Amino acid sequence: MLGLSNYRTLIGLVAVLSATPVVAQTNFANLTIALGFPPESGMVAGNTGGSYSLPSLVNRDRNNTPCLGYGDETPDHKLVLEQDFPKLSIKVNSGGNDTTLVIKGPNGVALCGDDTGSKKDASVEASNLEAGEYSVWVGSINPGQNWNYTLSVRE
Repeated sequence: MLGLSNYRTLIGLVAVLSATPVVAQTNFANLTIALGFPPESGMVAGNTGGSYSLPSLVNRDRNNTPCLGYGDETPDHKLVLEQDFPKLSIKVNSGGNDTTLVIKGPNGVALCGDDTGSKKDASVEASNLEAGEYSVWVGSINPGQNWNYTLSVRE
């Protein structure tokens, strides 16, 4: 049986935990940016991997681009835009491996990317992005492929 002191401690702990905001879990580092952010603050690293079908998250994006690839069910990164952005470029650099991008944001916005020109690394060029939180998955074209990458976000 709990003593009065232990009971008060338990009540206090429950109050603290219930007041603590829940941060969405991601696999790797997250980004928070505002207009005019320095380029070095728009880079994070991670690695692909997983056999979860990313098109099951989003089949096509707002531009009717098909979403492709495989990754983890949990987003790799959260991208928090502190302000509306007129234009952003989001690119994967895995050394030329065949990567994909799926990005889900506020109000159901979805962005998907695959090859960048003649390169196999994925990218997305986006305009008119609302402030808010965006979940980012960096996938591979085939399941279970594990490659290190750098994700860069530029205005």
